[in-house]
Amino acid sequence: MSQVRATHASHIVLPENVTDKPTVFSFLISHFQQIDATVWQQRIVDGKVHWRDGSLITLDCVFVPRERVYYYREVAVEKKVPFTEKIIYEDDNIIVAYKPHFLAVSPSGQFVNECLVNRLRIKTGIETLVTAHRLDRATAGLMLLSKHPEQRHLYHDLFKHGNITKHYQAIARLTPELKRLHDEDKLPLPYCWTVKNKIVKGNPTFTMQISDGEANSHSTIELNEVKGEFGLFKLSPITGKTHQLRLHMDSLGMPLINDRLYPTLLERCDDNFKQPLQLLAQHLQFTDPVSGIEHNITAEALSIDEIVDKRIDMIEAV
Repeated sequence: MSQVRATHASHIVLPENVTDKPTVFSFLISHFQQIDATVWQQRIVDGKVHWRDGSLITLDCVFVPRERVYYYREVAVEKKVPFTEKIIYEDDNIIVAYKPHFLAVSPSGQFVNECLVNRLRIKTGIETLVTAHRLDRATAGLMLLSKHPEQRHLYHDLFKHGNITKHYQAIARLTPELKRLHDEDKLPLPYCWTVKNKIVKGNPTFTMQISDGEANSHSTIELNEVKGEFGLFKLSPITGKTHQLRLHMDSLGMPLINDRLYPTLLERCDDNFKQPLQLLAQHLQFTDPVSGIEHNITAEALSIDEIVDKRIDMIEAV
């Protein structure tokens, strides 16, 4: 079967605490257990795995702690995402881009070239472009990317230390109580919540769940507009746990429209491009740690009117 190969190499740093793997090959098959050993064997034989200097790794190359191993992700079939990314802002150091729904940020899973980083590298010709943070494939919105890998940690630290303001938009079906209050003209807008709870790994491990214990997640949520049975929300994450906003909305009894994970994990299937998750990373505000420029960048808003008009394209909650 023919393979789609990633345009750019991925890499892994061989860890210092591994002492029982005599060769790079033995480490790779142990570390990437989801990939059959014969796949790694063939990649190495075909010259698709190499050291930092470009010299090829062979099946008997000795494991060297702290060295980087480069390889190229491959998938049997890579489906095109029929939506276009857009550069919102660019200067000598950074790009702020709009990532559409369904597009991965970086190579992962069944996507090697159909990702934001690869598309932007091709579009701009900047091979060194790297992301400063993460955004789920299902989520659309603003992504901050660094043009210079040696500066990447400065931009990542904005997110790590809470020195950047982030706001999201989301659309969800109102609870019956909120709908009743709105119909009776007793729901002042914006209507606000503060949500704090403990988020831990779920089962399966690509999901998260709320658990008892000391809170490690914090969001503020505002209901800003109501149309019919749906609400348009502004979500502001104070912390940055995986799937935090999706879980926090679900905990209020208002899971996001077209969420395939919460509250119910739906069966894996091909992407339905008519049913995007109604979550958008809409706003970034920060001081550039390199240039000192003050940025206040906003993407185009979600449309609650479209959701009301196109209910046929919604996943109905079970």
